[in-house]
Amino acid sequence: MRKILLVGAGRSSYSLIRYLLAHSRQEEWRLTVADVSLEAAMEKIAGHPSGDAIVLDVNDYSARTSAVANADLVISMLPAHMHVALAKDCVEAGKHLLTASYVSDEMSKLDQDASAAGVLLLNEMGLDPGIDHMSAMKIIDNLKDRDAEILSFKSYTGGLVAPESDDNPWSYKFSWNPRNVILAGQGTAKYVKNGTYRYIPYHRLFAEAETIAVNGFGEFDAYANRDSLSYRKIYGLENIPTMLRGTLRHAGFCKAWDVFVQLGLTDDSYKIENSENLTYRDLFSAFLPELKHGKGLRENLAAFLRCDQNSEIIDKIEWTGIFGDVKPGLKDASPAMMLQYLLEQKWVLKQEDKDMIVMYHHFLYKEKGTHTLSSTLLVKGEDSVDTAMAKTVGLPLAIGAKLLLNGTIKRRGVAIPVEKEIYLPVLKELEENGICFEES
Repeated sequence: MRKILLVGAGRSSYSLIRYLLAHSRQEEWRLTVADVSLEAAMEKIAGHPSGDAIVLDVNDYSARTSAVANADLVISMLPAHMHVALAKDCVEAGKHLLTASYVSDEMSKLDQDASAAGVLLLNEMGLDPGIDHMSAMKIIDNLKDRDAEILSFKSYTGGLVAPESDDNPWSYKFSWNPRNVILAGQGTAKYVKNGTYRYIPYHRLFAEAETIAVNGFGEFDAYANRDSLSYRKIYGLENIPTMLRGTLRHAGFCKAWDVFVQLGLTDDSYKIENSENLTYRDLFSAFLPELKHGKGLRENLAAFLRCDQNSEIIDKIEWTGIFGDVKPGLKDASPAMMLQYLLEQKWVLKQEDKDMIVMYHHFLYKEKGTHTLSSTLLVKGEDSVDTAMAKTVGLPLAIGAKLLLNGTIKRRGVAIPVEKEIYLPVLKELEENGICFEES
């Protein structure tokens, strides 16, 4: 009996756990789901005979290392900054680790030790990063095998609300970690376009979002991800003239979100004094330029934005409830924490709501002439629990775990899924589970 330890039972773990339990008898797996909340872990196991639920505080070194030592493979669904401690435990204990998060500098430093220990620390194994890498590399390797010259590669992914569940002016609802949505894009976006390096600091990122048309799905807002440049080497495209990785939102989202960015309400670097006694109206007023006599929040915001007070942007802002007199009562809260708490009440997926994943790759290449190639993925969720986000994040991790435990993946050290021995079998099984790309 092979033992899998899954640490973290959050909203993106549903499909991962379901897959592991569904295959447990055939593969002779025993799954332990560990979380700070025993209730959350037990809910995900749902009484399955091959599953166990335990309480685990990952800051408890003794409990954490004991749980790792008792497993053959570890999957971390924790926040990204918590992966490294688990990774070090895995290297020490000789256990493989999978995560869906970007490889951090601290994780990279474990490469030599992991290789020496015969351990694979496989990161970026979710949706984005994850499926985006695997699907792109399949096309890139195919074009290279034909000696085609790739001139441009643009890749975009969006975790969105499906049209049939779109009932708010933002056309957005949370389908993954709300904190990550609030803090998205912080830093400087870096990419290359027509041979010229481009840098977009955070305070300009959403204002400079582009409108792109995705084949068959209409137009979307698209803003650049933090670092596209580093993936040139990873993808073997060091000299490519244009390389951009970005995020999709429904049209109109970015201009409205930029209001919160410009006002400073997405800042998580400090605590607001007396935050527990502030209403949302107090909070918003404190970040607006000083109110003019006789003007309300809507009028003053319009003056700040230099737009008409009846604009759709201001309608979106007011709809959130941030002009209201509700007092959230959050002590020692940052502006971002207060904004997140507000939006968690407004951007919630109702039980029957469906979310939607859209991924879009666009290539320009030379092969006896110049050609374009587009590859598009659309996945819809079933409801607020069995989401497209959970499916596309969890299934690559689950399939990767199976391949690793069965010896299909030989790679060791710190890695991401850009090699054929990983991406080909994962993509094949994803197709069998309805996660299919259409090329044109």
